[in-house]
Amino acid sequence: MDLIKEALNMGIEISENSSKMFEKYSEMLIKYNEFMNLTAITEPEEVKEKHFLDSATLILSGKLEKGASLIDIGAGAGFPSMPVKIIREDLDVTMLDSLNKRIGFLNDVIAELGLKNIKAVHFRAEDAGKDPEFREKYDIATARAVADLAVLAEYALPFVKVGGYFVALKGNSPKEEIESAKKAIREMGGEIEETKEVVLPSGINHCLVIIRKVIPTPAKYPRKAGMPTKKPII
Repeated sequence: MDLIKEALNMGIEISENSSKMFEKYSEMLIKYNEFMNLTAITEPEEVKEKHFLDSATLILSGKLEKGASLIDIGAGAGFPSMPVKIIREDLDVTMLDSLNKRIGFLNDVIAELGLKNIKAVHFRAEDAGKDPEFREKYDIATARAVADLAVLAEYALPFVKVGGYFVALKGNSPKEEIESAKKAIREMGGEIEETKEVVLPSGINHCLVIIRKVIPTPAKYPRKAGMPTKKPII
């Protein structure tokens, strides 16, 4: 797959230098995955589409202004934030994950690629969301996690400034999930602005759920660790 060409077909511009960074990132992902559970997708062509291009669709939200601050909740192996940072070096990126091994991998990638204004932080979202260093400090929060949108809203929206956005990368046709998450989104101070369908080169359809932060999140949120998943607000 010609990553630059396929990205351009989707409306995303990737430079030659960024393309080389993606090659190195892919090599590291596959290598580290041999002794660390980072991803079930290890075939290089699939990594390009299902990790790199899929993550890059965050750019198509149109909400990443120049120099914006971005936090990735549950970044895992760096998706979607690392590919977005590789393409958009102007962004100030924080990757949050609760597993220290993954933070180690992310720091190695950052060092190997020579990226600036990006950091990996070992923290649970429920705890970081109440920490003054992180709470309501970001222009954009994102997550590509498999959790339900109602759960993700409670994790992510406490990090977003009023006027900022939470952009969730979801699968195909998440209409029912969006509907059931509306109460949680409102409770966290957000409102759904729009949804955008994105299509990957192989024809896979995904959806960006774009949520604007309109009022501050009440101080009681996020709830203590485990509660958003066990008892989602629906």
